[in-house]
Amino acid sequence: MAEQHELRDKGLRLTPQRELVLAAVRELGHATPEEVAEKVRATHPGINLSTVYRNLETLENVGLVQHAHLGHGGATYHAAEELTHLHLVCGTCGSVGDAPIDVAANFVQNLADDYGFKTDVSHFAIYGLCAACVK
Repeated sequence: MAEQHELRDKGLRLTPQRELVLAAVRELGHATPEEVAEKVRATHPGINLSTVYRNLETLENVGLVQHAHLGHGGATYHAAEELTHLHLVCGTCGSVGDAPIDVAANFVQNLADDYGFKTDVSHFAIYGLCAACVK
């Protein structure tokens, strides 16, 4: 399993819970801790939500997953290697779309040049209306 090598490379003790949580995040894409727990419970019913939260935090601290706030609810998590897109959140229907992260390159550079502010747009959700709701 690729997760085993990555966890060890990051200096983490290999546990079945960490492997399961990381695999679930990768499979689900954008997922809440509750959705991750539900996915893991499909094959390992004994895992509880607090274990999922602890493991998500640990995996985020070593850079394997990252969270984003895509709406009024809690954070959603996705694999760090998927940080190639911006999150586009429709304020009407709640759909979440993606745009290449390069779309924000000029914005990021302007903030750096004009304000000396280094921006992490991977946590950034852009709110508006999706193409279907604009019609």
